[in-house]
Formats: sequence, structure tokens, C-alpha cells
Amino acid sequence: MEVKRDILWRVYLCFLGIVLLSSIVLTRVIYIQKAEGAYWRGMSDSLRQKVVETEAERGTIYSEDGNMLSTSIPYFDIYIDFAADGLTEKNGKRFRDNVDSLSTALAQFFRDKSSKEYKQELQRGFRVKDRYHSLKKNLSFQEYRALRNFPLVRLGKNKSGFIADVKSKRLNPFGLLANRTIGLARQNAQNVGLERTYDSLLVGESGKRLIRFVGAGAFVPVDGYEIEPKDGKDIITTLDVNVQDIAENALLKMLVDNEAEHGTCIVMEVKTGKVKAIANLGRQQNGEYIEDLNYAIRGSEPGSTFKLATMLSLLEDHAIKLNDHVNLEGGTWRVSNRVVYDSEKHGLNDVTIKEAFEHSSNVGMAKLVWSHYGDNPGKFIEHLRSLKLDQPSGIDLVGETRPIIKNPKSRTWSATTLPWMAFGYEVLVSPLQTLMLYNAVANDGVMMKPYLVNELRESGITIQKNDPQIVEESICSKSTLTMLRECLEGVLIEGTGKDLNTPFYKIAGKTGTALVANGRHGYADHIYQSSFAGYFPADDPKYSCIVVIRNKPFAKKFYGAMVAGPVFREVADKLMALNVEKNEAYTSNVTSPPKPDSSTYCYPGSTESLKSVLNDIGFHYKDSSDRLAWSRMYPNHNEAVLNRQQTNGNRVPNLKGMGLRDAVYLLETMDVKVVAKGKGKVNNQSLEPGTPIQKNQTVTLELD
Repeated sequence: MEVKRDILWRVYLCFLGIVLLSSIVLTRVIYIQKAEGAYWRGMSDSLRQKVVETEAERGTIYSEDGNMLSTSIPYFDIYIDFAADGLTEKNGKRFRDNVDSLSTALAQFFRDKSSKEYKQELQRGFRVKDRYHSLKKNLSFQEYRALRNFPLVRLGKNKSGFIADVKSKRLNPFGLLANRTIGLARQNAQNVGLERTYDSLLVGESGKRLIRFVGAGAFVPVDGYEIEPKDGKDIITTLDVNVQDIAENALLKMLVDNEAEHGTCIVMEVKTGKVKAIANLGRQQNGEYIEDLNYAIRGSEPGSTFKLATMLSLLEDHAIKLNDHVNLEGGTWRVSNRVVYDSEKHGLNDVTIKEAFEHSSNVGMAKLVWSHYGDNPGKFIEHLRSLKLDQPSGIDLVGETRPIIKNPKSRTWSATTLPWMAFGYEVLVSPLQTLMLYNAVANDGVMMKPYLVNELRESGITIQKNDPQIVEESICSKSTLTMLRECLEGVLIEGTGKDLNTPFYKIAGKTGTALVANGRHGYADHIYQSSFAGYFPADDPKYSCIVVIRNKPFAKKFYGAMVAGPVFREVADKLMALNVEKNEAYTSNVTSPPKPDSSTYCYPGSTESLKSVLNDIGFHYKDSSDRLAWSRMYPNHNEAVLNRQQTNGNRVPNLKGMGLRDAVYLLETMDVKVVAKGKGKVNNQSLEPGTPIQKNQTVTLELD
């Protein structure tokens, strides 16, 4: 009896424990369901859905003449949601009806699989209800547009299950042309050039998209939950494709011929400071030349092209006159236990200062600066500073090096620094800074800021325009300017550049040949930097140009007139020829009767609205609208025609070219829902014209 009572006591205790535990569990279930249900359901949804950013289309960079220099090209990854309602309804009837024709179309277009293989792939995906089946990768826009007309696909995303994931790749249509200046849009790497400087404007604003998890790490977008990205702004540069091509080819030809290390050629519009071309080419280990570094904005010892600043300082201080004489001592002069050498052996002694400049005498310039500024070098330095040679040019490119103009307080100033500065040594300035000085002489003494961007556009509308900026109203007096021009023209007549002269137009400029150091080897490798800076035509300057080329060690040809000069001359010849052609074209257009306008246009819309606008502006047109509500205006035999546009209430109309207001009104009168993307006029519609309309169907309009 005692044993039975003991067993019952244990059973009752276990039963009570189970009842208590069950009560706790049940209470917790009810609490979670009622009190925390909304929270956990939200957590569940967040695990199966999430918001992701969608990239905006990067803005395009254009040349001044309208050519694309850098643009984003769309590529499409195509997926199929085999569990889409449109495919699964009626036991997959729509899929079965179209799978054969779709397989045939895919096989004929892509030619990578047979029709049978495509059909097996599609049936396999449909059988397992694959929610994110990858069909094709990296389709071009042309391929994607063709795919959209295939059987089943043309029925739209909801009925076909086809999903297009759009990606973009950056493309420079002109290849290496101005590649370094334009820059690169690269992932996991730092951009350069304009792509980097204006990255924040080009990149646009990202959009947002709600996507749903469908398994195996795959997501599909949820319709109706999307914020469109805002595309980047377009940049209109000052570059001219023709001028850039001329400069780059002329530079490349000389670099290859002389096996030079690298070179740059810059062409600037005199009156505005617009950079029309900027070529930078460097030799690679395999001997190929590419746009590797922007040598145009990197500082180096300029050599004899710097003598223009020296002459300006001396003339402005009235220290010399052009017909004063200086003894060149045969091309060598000793000062403070160092010897100044003229780069070209000439054997000249007593010459005028103008002749010393024309023959690019280092001795002549060093002697003049030493005698007039030796007791007060700061006065010479002040002239260089007034010419902005101690400041970066400020061009809209990241990476410009800061120039170095020494002064008596500099740590590296020595007894020979001043005379060596007179002929372009012991200073570091970029080719672009040197060109600014020559451009100012060509521009009646007005120094312009060089720039590369004309304007910024958003959706085709100008939102910011860059006007020419004056850096210095006058770099010197008019009398000094006249003498400087005389000297620069003399270089091409009697001086080191006389072989570059042309009978067809005048060139003004200066040659330069500088011995440059080669790292730890110093000057032992005899590496010379050849340069030529100037402007043309000299009597009415249109362009200024500088060419700087760093030659290989022990190059047989290294003088500025022999290496950089021919590049300058070729650029000048071709640009002058282009201007002649333009002038001839203009003249012929003036004398000949105007040609009929052959441009094409098409303006669809409400007949009443079109007529109202045309009548208000007094525009002559032929009315063939037959009083229908909708019309299209287009040219026919040089006459504007307003023709009727049929709209059948049972089929999708042709909306291309319509404004959004007219398109929405027309579709909504047909009980069709409208989703619009973009701005402007209708460029594309999700349902092809003539497609039968179903009530409450959605049509997506893409505007551009």
C-alpha cells in the first residue's frame, strides 16, 4: 500500500510539472503571437526582403565639338523567374505555348546553343520553379533590345518572368585620345584627370530598390518599391577632337623616331585660355607609348624657354635695350668657380642682346642677370612671382605639382643660383605654366587661366557655365611687350628656330634644350629635355602651343629645334590648314543660296494643342489631321504636315516622342496604369504599339 501511494505521488508530481510547463509554453506562444507578432513578422520580412542602392548612370564627358570622350555603356544580365504568376497561371499554359518559339529565337540569335538545348534548359528551370535562373550575361543594349522582341519576352516582365539587371561600363570611344586628361572610371582604383576632378558631379545620386530573397543567395526586385537614381551631370570640355588628334599624332611620331622617354604637347586658345589639346605620352618597357602620366602639369627645369621671363624682367626694369651689346665669349663664361656653357656651339662674341636671345645663349642671359640683379636678386624673383611662375596654374585637374622658384632665403640658394635661373635651371615649373606666359605675350599682355571644362549639363540643360578668367590684366608695359614679340619672331627668322619658319604664316616662339638629372646617376647619362614654346600666326595669334620631350640617354638628336620644334610646326601647319578650310566653307556658304532644311522631326500630341502653338507663332503647316484628337507633325518635301494619329481603344498606341502629360492622359482614358521613368519625352514603352490592352494593365514609359 505504501509502495502504491509512493508511485501515485510521483505520477501526480510529474503530471503537475507537465501541466505547468505546458501552461508556460502556451502562455509564451500566445504572448509572442499577440503582443510581439508584428515585431517578429517584420523581422521575418526583413530577412527575406531588403533595400539596396541602385547606381545612377555616370555622366558623359564631351569634347567642345560634341564628341563623346568618356561615357557609360549599359550592359544587361538576363534572369528568369520561373515562379512568376504570369508563367504559372493555368498550369503553365503560357510557358508551354511559347517555349518552342522562344528556344528557336534564342538559338538563331545567339548561336551558342541549339534550339533543343535551350528548350531543355528552359523546361528544367520551369520544372524546379527556379526563381532567379541566369540566362545571359553582359548583353549589349542592341542585343537586349532584340531580346525584348522575342516570343514570351515581349509580353512583359509580369507575364514572361524575364528580369533584366542593368549594369554599366565606362568607355572612352576615342581610345587613348587625351586618355590621361579625361581620366579613367575604375573600380578599386583611383581615378585620374577630369573623371577624378569632377567625380562628385559625374557620379549622380544613387536610387533605392526593394528586393526579395528567393533562395541560393539570389534576389529579385519587388515591383512598385523603387526610387529612381538621379543620373550624373554631363561635362562639356574645351577639348577639340581634331586638335587633340593632330597634337597626339605629331608628338607620337617624334617620340618613336627619337626613342624618347616621354613627352607632352599642349595647345591653348590665346584669347580665352581654353585648352584645346593636351597630349601626354610615355614609353613603356615593351617600347609602346601610352598616356601614362600627365607630364603637362609636372614640374621640371624648363631650360631656355624660361629666357622669355628673363628678358621681360630686364626690359621692364629698363636695364637693357635690344640693340645693346653683350659678349658671349664664344659660348663659355666662368662665374663663382662654375662655368656657364651655351648648348649650341656658335663661336659668337660681341652680339646684340636681341641676337643673344635669338641664338639662345645661356652665357648672354646669365651675364645680364648677374650684372643687373647680382646685388639685388630679390628684384628678379619678384618679377617671376608677378608672372605667377611660383603658383600652380589652377587648371581643373587633380595632381598638378607646385612650382619651385628659389629666393635668397631658400636653403639651396648658392652664389650661382641667380645666373643659372636666368636660363631656366634651378627652377621647377610645369610646361603648362610656361605656356601661360607665352600665351600672355600673344594675348597683348593679358594672362588667362587655362581651363578644360566649358559647362556642366543636367538632362541636356546647362546648369553651370565657365567663362574665361583673367589671371593678370597686364604682365608688362606695351613697349616691353612689343620688344618681346620682336625677339620671339626673330628666333624663327635668324635664330635657333629658323629651320622651322614657314612662308605661309608667321610663327613666334623659343627653343629650349636642358640637360636633366637622372636620379643617382646625376647628369652623367646626358639626358636632354627638348622644348619649344610659342604661338601662331604671329601677326594675329589664335593658338599658343608648347612641346616638351625628354630624350633617352645619349640621344643623337636632342636640340629643341630638332626634336620639339618639328612637333610644334606640324601642329601649327595642320591647325592653320583647318582654319583655312573653315574660312573657305564659311565664304562659300555666304555666296551660295541657302539649302532646304533636310532635318527630320516628329512632334506627337493633342491636335488642339499642336494647332494652338503653331497658330500662335505663325508657323505655316499643312493640316491633314481630319479633326482627330491626336496628331503628329513631321516634315514632308520641306513642308510641315500635321497628320492624324489613329488611337484604337483596344490596342496600345505609339507614344514615342510624346510629352508625359499627353501620354498619361491618352493611356488613362484606356484604363491603363502608367509608370514613368526619367524626364523629357517618351523614348521607349514597355508594351509595343498595337499590343492588345487588358483592363488595369500597367505600361512603363521611359523618358529621355
